[in-house]
Amino acid sequence: MKYSKYLFIFFLLFSLQSCSDFLEQEPGTKTSIDELLQNKKGVLQALTGLYTEVDANVRPEYYAVYADLQGGNLKYGPTATGGNKGQISPSSNLTMVYSFDDSAADSDFDMFYDSSYDIINQANLILEYTPALTDATDAEKNQIKAEALSIRAYTHFLLSLVYSQNYSYTPDASHLGIVYSTESIKSGVKYPIRKTAAETYSLIIADLKNAIDSYSDTSLLPGAAYTYFSRKSAQALLARVYLQKGDWANAYETANDVITTSGVTLTSKETLVSEWEKADLPVSEILLEFANPKDTEGNVSSSMAQTFGYTNETNFQKYVASNDLINLYESADLRKQLFLTKSLYTLVGGVQMNLDYNFTKKFQDNAGYVAFRLSEMYLIRAEAALETNRADLAMADINTIRARANASLLTNTTNLKENIFLERRKELCFEGFLFFDIARNHKDVSRNDGCIATVCSLTYPSLKYVLPIPKDNINLNPKLQQNDSY
Repeated sequence: MKYSKYLFIFFLLFSLQSCSDFLEQEPGTKTSIDELLQNKKGVLQALTGLYTEVDANVRPEYYAVYADLQGGNLKYGPTATGGNKGQISPSSNLTMVYSFDDSAADSDFDMFYDSSYDIINQANLILEYTPALTDATDAEKNQIKAEALSIRAYTHFLLSLVYSQNYSYTPDASHLGIVYSTESIKSGVKYPIRKTAAETYSLIIADLKNAIDSYSDTSLLPGAAYTYFSRKSAQALLARVYLQKGDWANAYETANDVITTSGVTLTSKETLVSEWEKADLPVSEILLEFANPKDTEGNVSSSMAQTFGYTNETNFQKYVASNDLINLYESADLRKQLFLTKSLYTLVGGVQMNLDYNFTKKFQDNAGYVAFRLSEMYLIRAEAALETNRADLAMADINTIRARANASLLTNTTNLKENIFLERRKELCFEGFLFFDIARNHKDVSRNDGCIATVCSLTYPSLKYVLPIPKDNINLNPKLQQNDSY
């Protein structure tokens, strides 16, 4: 595992005015950690900074587009300005990943891997120091513990999606999972091995169950409650983990619990489009949306619009919806109104022309990263119901989502499994699911409209459904096994 030179650098950035000043005043990382985490105020500062790091790990381009780009929901639009105006080319940040040819030596996802384990290490530090706090009540300490455990489980889960084949890749999930870290490196650098996929999921589930049992009613952190993990969003994550594992009974029960007890209701048919179009605030059915970073004047300094936004004909981002996705929607489907169609200057074979491109309205203005919302729980419950021989209940849940979108209702359970897959693709587009759904369902990747990668399709199973562990990490940990083919 690759470790930061300064163990606690992220905490310092967000809890103190100047990291460099702090290091000058407090030489020695161990002392800095001890002093920062000796009381409730310091631990809450650290937890606030940790959320900032979680957002900074999932909101930027590399992770935010990964599942939809690889699966075929996204394609590249033309360059907006400059000498390459009108040309269509892959993002320089994801060129290798886009063609299923990432390199261990120079991985496009190197930052994601390292940042994820930094986040996990920070969560572990909070978990190690919180029990000894003398100025916090037991309820407060349990709440801090619950949020740190949820973040630890969430980050390990994301790593497993990217670096480990889907749970059912082998019949007993004995294939490689990930390194699961439950201790900070303050106690000394260790050289852990990768767990199996089965062990990885067991540890994620154990962390989440522990967290859910520890939550109180409110977070101790300032700001909107929906920007922090809570019991209901931890349950939503657990439902997603059970789905990915294929534990259908628990997936159904957990998703059903969120639907029936969270106090959150589906965004209505009448407000579906306007809810996504509003600036600054999330849709009403949100369970967790991480807060956007803000500058010293309180203005949003970065958001999902930096990846998906359209401002005007000379100011727009490169990622647009593929027709592979657009053509799945019926003409009356309200979700078709969640695309902003713009005619843009494009060079095709050296010929200048204007072509239509579809930008998503989900992530304009100051949109944040949607981690969990209620619609996903209905789709999880539907799939789990089908897999436990309750097709009628599955169809009812799918029709709830379709009716809200003004799409035609299913009248029989024929091809219901495929209909659930397609409904997830339409409802959850650009929220980070498609490629992982494809792998989980043992489907092939088929990217047609607008694919400019050197490889546009994958046949399942393939070693390229996962990325390589960055080589620097392999070099630092002789026990860390690389994914096959890399």
